[in-house]
Amino acid sequence: MERPYQLLVFDWDGTLMDSEARIIGCLAQTIGDLDLPMRERSQMKDIIGLGLPEAIGTLYPDADAGLVRRFTDRYRYHFLSDHHAPTQLFAGVLETLRNLAAQGYYLAVATGKGRRGLDRSLQETGCHELFDVTRCADETRSKPHPQMLHEIMEVLDVPAERTVMIGDTEYDLQMARNAGAHALAVTYGVHERERLVIHEPLAYLDRIDDIVAWLADR
Repeated sequence: MERPYQLLVFDWDGTLMDSEARIIGCLAQTIGDLDLPMRERSQMKDIIGLGLPEAIGTLYPDADAGLVRRFTDRYRYHFLSDHHAPTQLFAGVLETLRNLAAQGYYLAVATGKGRRGLDRSLQETGCHELFDVTRCADETRSKPHPQMLHEIMEVLDVPAERTVMIGDTEYDLQMARNAGAHALAVTYGVHERERLVIHEPLAYLDRIDDIVAWLADR
């Protein structure tokens, strides 16, 4: 019997990597550098998963192009600096990805991170050889627009009905729906389960390795 799914597309921050604290810390540092009104932690947490221009526009709706550019430069300076302890993958991520790759699934990443940040994280964690395709928000449209997912499916020649997006935010689930793909929600990331429910994912994963049993049951 043919597997119903062929391509598994993972969000990065909050799904594979436990990076919430670092992202919020870098946002707060950037806001301080630019002498902008500070935002609540909940507001900064809420924009994780978006591309930087979209995130900045959400935090500061009146931001002009100059402010977006300055904010982006300072944020990337802080995030890519060596002043922070390296962020870690969630428990079981590396083993799960290796298991899925060994089973013959295509693996991909669709993330709101920039290319430099993702490539650095992939190298630091030893994940870079496990993914067939990766897409970042600074080289295509930001979630929840479906372009990022469409590009991944096109490169791998996999139809939407055989594609599953796995993510921790409503932006991931919206993108999957907009692309005509399926979605799984992880419950340990940025957005609470109550926000994810309305997007009707196929299932909820309390641990990333739960996906192995879920796929086997299909």
